[in-house]
Amino acid sequence: FGSSGSSSNGNGSSRHPPAMATEDDLAAIAIEERQDMPTSMPGRVRSDDMLLFAVPKKGRIFEEVMRLLKGAGLDAKRPDRLDVAVCTELPIKLVFLPAKDIPSYVMDGDVDLGISGEDVLQEALVAAGYDPGKHVVNLMKLGIGKCKLCLQAPTSLGETDPKVFAGKRIVTSFPAITRKFFDGLEAANVNQAVHEEAKTNGNFGRTTIKEASGSVEAACGLGLADAVVDLVETGTTMRAAGLEVVGKPIFESEFLLFQQLPSERNGLHGGPKADIVKTVLSRLEGYLTATRYVMVVYNCHDDNLAACCAITPGKKSPTVTKLKEEGWHSISSLVQKSSSNTVMDQLNKAGATDILSLPLQNTRM
Repeated sequence: FGSSGSSSNGNGSSRHPPAMATEDDLAAIAIEERQDMPTSMPGRVRSDDMLLFAVPKKGRIFEEVMRLLKGAGLDAKRPDRLDVAVCTELPIKLVFLPAKDIPSYVMDGDVDLGISGEDVLQEALVAAGYDPGKHVVNLMKLGIGKCKLCLQAPTSLGETDPKVFAGKRIVTSFPAITRKFFDGLEAANVNQAVHEEAKTNGNFGRTTIKEASGSVEAACGLGLADAVVDLVETGTTMRAAGLEVVGKPIFESEFLLFQQLPSERNGLHGGPKADIVKTVLSRLEGYLTATRYVMVVYNCHDDNLAACCAITPGKKSPTVTKLKEEGWHSISSLVQKSSSNTVMDQLNKAGATDILSLPLQNTRM
C-alpha cells in the first residue's frame, strides 16, 4: 500500500494504512471499508434500533431453527409471502434467507446475526480469502445439522488415501474448500520423487474442481468425476450411489450462531444492540441446556445418601432436603437426558425410592 493505494470511506475521506501495516491493520481497514459501502438490504428492513437476525427460510433446518428460537422466547409471526418478521418481545427482526447466502450477508454487514451451517460459512470465507477469526465472530454451536464434509469415491476402487485423487476430476458443492484441500494434497505429492519427475515432464496436472449445486453423488456414476467432495450425515445417500469415504473427513460441521465483527458503526461494539446479542445468547444457551438435561428427584435413607449423591453429582452438587420422616431425604439433581435412564437404574439399585425424571422448560445457568 502507498499513497496511490489509499481508500475512501462512505464520507469521501481517505483512509491510509500505517507505513508498517501489519496483517491485522490491513484486515481492520478492509472491514471498515466494506462496512462503509452501501448495503444490499432494503432501507425498510434496516433499522438502527433493531437487530437484524438472518435465519434459514425453508426446509428441515428451518423447522429446527424456529423450534430453537421459539424455545428461547424469540417468537415472531411471519406474514404470508414475506421474508421479514418482528419478534414480539425483543427489538429483533428475523430475516429469512437461503442458508447458503447468510454468511455473505453477515460478512458484508447487511445483517447483524446469522444462523447457518459451518460448511457454508467456511466456504464463503475461503472463497473470499478471509481469515475466519477476523471477519465473523462465532458465538455458539447449536447442536443441529451435524454432518461431515468428506472426499468420496466409488467403492469398487477400494482407495483409502486421498492423495490418489490429486490431479484428477472432482465434483463438489464446496469448490473453495475443495480447492484448498487438494492444493495441500498436490503439494505433498509434488514433494515425492515420482511426482516431482512427473511435474518436471509436464505430466503432473492440477486437480480439476467442478462445482455442482445438487446431486453431487451422481457425478461418478455418470462418468463426470473420479471422486466427489460432499456432506455426509447418515451415509445412506452415499452408499446408495456406490460411494465410500476416502480418508478422514475434511471437517465436521453443524449449525452455528455468528455475527459480523463488532464496530462503532454497526452498534455491536457496545450499547443496546450489543445488549440484545447478549440476551439472545443467554436465552439460546438456557434453552439448549433445558433440552439436554432433566431434573431427577428421588428419596433415600441416610444409609444410602452418600452412594446416591455420588450417582447424581449434578452441575455443582445435588440439592438435599430433610424429610419429616426421620432419617429420610429428598434429593434433586440435574442429569444429562441421554443418560437419565441409566442413572435411574443405578439409583434404584442403590436404594433410592420414588424416582422421578422431570423435563426442563428453560434454564439460566
